[in-house]
Amino acid sequence: MKGLARILGEDKPSFYEYMNIQLEKLVSKEPDWLANLANSAALLFFLMEDINWAGFYITREDELVLGPFQGKPACTHIQKGKGVCGTSVVKMETQVIPDVRKFPGHITCDEASLSEIVIPIIVDGKVCGVLDIDSSITDRFDNEDAAGLEKFVSILLTFIDWHKVS
Repeated sequence: MKGLARILGEDKPSFYEYMNIQLEKLVSKEPDWLANLANSAALLFFLMEDINWAGFYITREDELVLGPFQGKPACTHIQKGKGVCGTSVVKMETQVIPDVRKFPGHITCDEASLSEIVIPIIVDGKVCGVLDIDSSITDRFDNEDAAGLEKFVSILLTFIDWHKVS
């Protein structure tokens, strides 16, 4: 929560409310999905504390393909069912992983990443992609983060035509 932590205190719901208002302002008038995902990843990376990667993977046939992100270079292709992102696709639910070293089949793109949260982007009963955020500390993400980031994704679902994305 960087500088906002001092403004909003350690209240995660207030932080996510603020961030999600900023997201809506950013994407509500922009029709281009790529620009919106790029700015969304930048917003997450700029505002969230203790993260080292934030971005999107887009569903292409039977795999996820790297989309807009902020952070170190990442894995380009992830098979459905593999790693945290692929598991989120198959289960169609948010994955909050306190310690990725204990997650069976974790895919290491950046050895500095120790915890991860992945939110599936579901349209018409199909996963079109995922929002993926990594942290270099364990136990970085919890249910409050999941709720705030699920709202973040719901805003993207409102303003992006996902049929053009995947």
